[in-house]
Amino acid sequence: MRNLTMLMDYYELTMANGYYVTGNKDKIAVFDMFYRTNPDEGGFVISAGLEMLIDYIQGLKFTDDDIEYLRGRNMFDEGFLEYLRNFKFTGTIEAVPEGTIVYPNIPIVTVTAPIIEAQLIETMLLICINFQSLIATKANRIARAAGDAVVMEFGARRAQGPDAAVWGTRACFIGGVNTTATVMADQQFGVTAVGTMAHSWIEFFPSEYDAFKAYAEIYPDNSVLLIDTYDILESGLPNAIKVAHEVLEPMGKRLKGVRIDSGDLAYFSKAIRRKLDEEGLTDCSVVVSNSVDEYLIDSLNKQGARINSYGVGERMITSKSDPVFGGVYKLVAVKDGDTFTPKIKISENIEKITNPGKKKVYRIYSQKTGYAIADLLTMADEEPDFSDAYQFVDPKQPWKNMKFRNVDAKPLQVTIFENGKLVYDKPTLKEIQAFVKKQLADEIWEEEQRFYNPHIHYLDLSQKLYDVKKELLSGVEYVD
Repeated sequence: MRNLTMLMDYYELTMANGYYVTGNKDKIAVFDMFYRTNPDEGGFVISAGLEMLIDYIQGLKFTDDDIEYLRGRNMFDEGFLEYLRNFKFTGTIEAVPEGTIVYPNIPIVTVTAPIIEAQLIETMLLICINFQSLIATKANRIARAAGDAVVMEFGARRAQGPDAAVWGTRACFIGGVNTTATVMADQQFGVTAVGTMAHSWIEFFPSEYDAFKAYAEIYPDNSVLLIDTYDILESGLPNAIKVAHEVLEPMGKRLKGVRIDSGDLAYFSKAIRRKLDEEGLTDCSVVVSNSVDEYLIDSLNKQGARINSYGVGERMITSKSDPVFGGVYKLVAVKDGDTFTPKIKISENIEKITNPGKKKVYRIYSQKTGYAIADLLTMADEEPDFSDAYQFVDPKQPWKNMKFRNVDAKPLQVTIFENGKLVYDKPTLKEIQAFVKKQLADEIWEEEQRFYNPHIHYLDLSQKLYDVKKELLSGVEYVD
């Protein structure tokens, strides 16, 4: 298990030292991690990265070398440095299970811990959740656009570093991708690695036919031939068909597929399909790659493309169309005695004003349809009663008299760490992927799944939480 304790912003250390020097090291604080805007102007996000966060928390430890480095900066109290020598996480972390469909401004992760502990994990927590949630969401958009076609992750060589390649593949699988080209992702996470040949294999042999023939003889059960090294329709496809008939069929084998990664994918896929069918190769798949994303797939579908499988690279592993996930980590409460005092961040930008206090988040479901109709934030000490009409506040239209009727409610967060101990049974990666698919099929409106102008999912506040927020906002003094 890697020790990533020092992967943090420097200000976390200066603040932590300050908390220590001022005698506040044991003060309990509450932080929420959430985001404000869906990437790609989509309808939702698929939360991911929790497993990486768990590994990080379990590996927290400042080494002697770390402490000597900090001592060399001549900024930190010796008592604080000794405190770090025995540092471990002792707090509580609650989070939505990995794969949960989430929306702007709901707490994805809530940390309740001594202020130094809560502060020092900020950067790495955001790294874990931000990147993998972004990629899982992008992959899901691509998988949904592809429909019944297979989606393969081909992005390692374009990923922004080795962790992005391997953990990004894991996130892609959560989003609905079938396989990967990245061997380490198979070895580490069980995402099946696939692959056949590059153009270099074909160029190496005296002829294209010789390259195809050699490959088919070595891998008769998995022959997918790359047919666009020279000329797709005049050379690559005829040679692939010749190998299918002359090499594979006498062995009792079938050509599994042909792949192209250049040219007009719609035109060539239709031409390839016609010729394969004419040759009796109706079971041979047409595989394409080449800067594919959900927008291109949607366009190909509208053009009647005949594609069975997509290899998707940089546009998925980097979420090229919207590559930044704006998750933030904000202080929302400080414990005083037995109570939590709500804290709020106020901004000139209304959307950056936080929801204060230690909270609970519920998903509200229609009893009639079973679909989620909204999320609800309450104060942690509230026990909302949904058996009758439940009054809530729409923060964008607080003057309206709003009530939930005939609904069911489910708390979204579960406890991951309690008093520093892992109490969460991590699901398998396949279970997480299945969880995503089930939510999209059974709980999330089709209107929210549109790529363009999706329905906006509502986030409502309990009356008590709204009153607390309003009181904190009204208590701020402004100087003219």
